[in-house]
Amino acid sequence: MKKIVLFLALFGLLQADDETAKVVYDLTTSNIAKFEKNILKGIAINKAHYEGNLKELEVAVVIHGGAYRFFVKEIKNTIFKSDKKLVANYVELKKRVETMSDTYDVEFIMCKAAMKKNKLEPKDIVTFVKLVPNSTIGLIDKQNEGYAYIPVRD
Repeated sequence: MKKIVLFLALFGLLQADDETAKVVYDLTTSNIAKFEKNILKGIAINKAHYEGNLKELEVAVVIHGGAYRFFVKEIKNTIFKSDKKLVANYVELKKRVETMSDTYDVEFIMCKAAMKKNKLEPKDIVTFVKLVPNSTIGLIDKQNEGYAYIPVRD
């Protein structure tokens, strides 16, 4: 009897992997509308789809290029403060990004290599973002873990 229970438990663990889809978004856009459509709304829609089919969706977002602007603690302390549309919408965008991290368990990964170019230091970035040496490493790691690749560019 113990062998049967052990077999069923192991079989269940193997099946659980089949019920999890994985996606990594290669986020480089600075366009607010594209960011909202593909990341803020798109991830929520995709998560709901998989949950409706009794599957999980693991999501990672690798941040680089123009996308740094969506993950700073205080927009007024950055080079992005002259982007009037971003400044006007930043409080709401920041809350929605935090919700993606907290509620939807999205893993945000940022390229550390170009932070200096954007005049950013780790202290300027929201706390739930993980820093990696460069975006290529983040993308390679996630794709080697079985994540499907989706670019979100300008």
